[in-house]
Amino acid sequence: MLNRATIMSMGFASVGENVLISDRASFYNCSNISIGNNVRVDDFCVLSAGSGGITLGNYIHIAVYSSLIGAGKISLFDFCNISSRVSIYSSSDDFSGEWMTNPTISSEFTGVFHADVVIGHHAIIGSGAVILPGVVIEEGVAVGALSLVKKHCMAFGIYMGTPAKKIAERKRNLLALEKTFLATLEQES
Repeated sequence: MLNRATIMSMGFASVGENVLISDRASFYNCSNISIGNNVRVDDFCVLSAGSGGITLGNYIHIAVYSSLIGAGKISLFDFCNISSRVSIYSSSDDFSGEWMTNPTISSEFTGVFHADVVIGHHAIIGSGAVILPGVVIEEGVAVGALSLVKKHCMAFGIYMGTPAKKIAERKRNLLALEKTFLATLEQES
């Protein structure tokens, strides 16, 4: 893990307390990345912020080999869990053949789509899931492993598949546990 001095020297827009970042993670455009308190970013993760930036709230874990990439804003709210090998994109090439693709081509010849992505409070994204530009994953949503999320996910739904579809409701017990957890922290300080 990187020490606090190294993290602070990277040029992030802001960095909270108790931030754990692997020395094997990669960050691009750090000045467009804000990191809250109690955040952990594991080995081989890539956070590449475009003009919209990346904002990480508090108590967030981004597991090994995950990536957050694109020009649109990517926002992860408090208590999110991003499992291993998750890919979150706020930009995507046009795959129709109407345009050329890849970043080595001048933008006048590509039809890249940029849109903000929001991952809500207490959302959990399963291993290998892909989140596409413009998606809003509301509070408490669980996305199953290997799912492709192309559309809005409603609060406390459980979504799975390619493309992801709602299969069940998620329990809300975690909201009471959050209150107890935060109260315990206040008592300790």
